[in-house]
Amino acid sequence: MSIWTLAIVGASIGAALFGMIWAGLPAYLQAKRGSHIVITTIMFNFIAAGVLNFFLVDVLKPAGSMDPASANFPASTHLPTFQDIAGIIGFEKAFRSAPANVSFFIALLACLATWYLIWRTPLGYEIRALGKSGPAARYAGVRPVKIIMIAMMISGALCGMMAINTTQGESERLILNFTEGAGFIGIAVALMGRSHPVGVLLAALLFGFLYQGGAELALWTKIPRELIVVIQALVILFTGALSLMVRAPLERLFMSIQRARV
Repeated sequence: MSIWTLAIVGASIGAALFGMIWAGLPAYLQAKRGSHIVITTIMFNFIAAGVLNFFLVDVLKPAGSMDPASANFPASTHLPTFQDIAGIIGFEKAFRSAPANVSFFIALLACLATWYLIWRTPLGYEIRALGKSGPAARYAGVRPVKIIMIAMMISGALCGMMAINTTQGESERLILNFTEGAGFIGIAVALMGRSHPVGVLLAALLFGFLYQGGAELALWTKIPRELIVVIQALVILFTGALSLMVRAPLERLFMSIQRARV
């Protein structure tokens, strides 16, 4: 087993465990105290940013460096990019230098595992039941404290594993603000994907193309970087918010057609 394989496995396990622990704290407040999960997680983001800033400035920053970042990781632990993978099979010209790396395939496996958990297991059924109707799920015997804790800890594990892409693949070191607003973009992606793993995958690809394409346009053309934010907002508006306005009239139209046929 190569060193980068051991590195990504170890980093994935460590990131997932820390994410589970960190998400478990607001999950406990939600399950036991009824605290709003969005408010508590945003507050915990500020705490996490402060802790990260402390470690980067006072612990991990190399001597003599003014940049609040850790030292570069060893080259053997860097994640192979798509260009590196294509070079192994003789298609290195098919991909030019880009930050996309093997963590993409880890994300696909995580998406598949989440789909199987949510839609093919008893635990997933309880999670969906509690999300649809809390009183009905409790009446059916679902324990809300247990389900909230498990769901939030799984979410924390997935969020923690997201950092592998930026730390080991893109920047190849631990830097300040390495998340680059991924949490808030994730909310938009989840809404667009209707909280279904397949929809989330497609929405994530769309936002990834918009984000990376916008960065390339801002670098090589005079198109402002902020324009991509406007495009993202329009995508969310027309595919997310306005879909509810269009869905009801279409449902009534199709129902009237169906009644006419009957």
